[in-house]
Amino acid sequence: MRKTTLAAIGLLATTLTWGYSQAATETFKGTLSNGAEVPPTTGSGAGTATVTLDTATKTITYTVTYSGLSGPAAAAHIHCGAAAGANAGVAVPFSAPTSPISGTATLTDAQMADLEAGKCYVNIHTAANKGGEIRAQLTK
Repeated sequence: MRKTTLAAIGLLATTLTWGYSQAATETFKGTLSNGAEVPPTTGSGAGTATVTLDTATKTITYTVTYSGLSGPAAAAHIHCGAAAGANAGVAVPFSAPTSPISGTATLTDAQMADLEAGKCYVNIHTAANKGGEIRAQLTK
């Protein structure tokens, strides 16, 4: 009985260790600026964005900080499906656009592929710049 219990504990420990070792995380970063917007905007807003992807669960954890906008942020989100210089639809809406922004979301397979290909970006919108005031393309 004791040997069976020890064997079961060993098997469980090995299984858990193997499962954790299979999960990989990747980090993507970007610098928010008005020059990265499409088209570029004027102003002095700036910030940073960090997105960590768990490839096993397709879950991202994000942190976005910014300052110096022309006014309060009206909306903020992650867009996927466009390289730098192009625009795409919203993939991950942020519930509150006030800096600092943080949270988690689960991506689709297509969104995850876009993120890994450098085709996702963070966008902060204001009343003066409804299409976006500052933007950061997310790259590894």
